[in-house]
Formats: sequence, structure tokens, C-alpha cells
Amino acid sequence: MKYALVIFETDESRRRIQADRAAYRKEYEGWIGGLAAAGKLVGGEALETERIEPATVRTATDGTSAVSDGPAHSGEETLGGWFIVEVADRAEAVELARSLPTPETVEIRPVLESA
Repeated sequence: MKYALVIFETDESRRRIQADRAAYRKEYEGWIGGLAAAGKLVGGEALETERIEPATVRTATDGTSAVSDGPAHSGEETLGGWFIVEVADRAEAVELARSLPTPETVEIRPVLESA
């Protein structure tokens, strides 16, 4: 089964990145390398979270849309990226997420596999 591990940066992860980006990347990339070495990593992408503010488009039922600066949901956590992993089941996806050594929040979602 494929699962998305959706990564949300937190105030603490941003603080650690700013304090020592190289050490943080080494720790984070070590985790990614472990997923790849185990044959679990299918893909993933990181999002730009520091220099360019996101935009949000909301479309109403009448078809009109409104654009606003900023994330769709504000708060401490910022969507930072995602990984797609191939695992036996949800429990394994949860264990992979729990093994992330850095202080992000990880949301685990099954990938919809179309027929």
C-alpha cells in the first residue's frame, strides 16, 4: 500500500533549522536515506516555506473564487512537503513517521489507487 507522509513544520523545527541548517539537513536527509535504502521511499517533494508566501484560492458553490495571501489554514504548523512510501499497512506507515528524528508533525494518509 502507498501512503503519503505529509510533513508540517513547527515552531520548534523552524527554530532548529535557523540555528543550524546543516546539522538539521543531515539528520533529516539521513532519515530519508534510510527510507530509500529500505526500499520504502517512492517519492516526495519539499515546499518552499521561507521566502515566498503561499496563496490560497477558495471557490464558492456559485463558481466565484477569492484569492488571499497566506496558507489555507493558519497556525503554528506549516505544510512543508510530503513523501510517498510503499508499505505493508497503515501500522508500518505510522512507524516510519514516528522514526522521523526532527520535530515536525506528520500526517499519514493512504494514497487513493484508482482502478
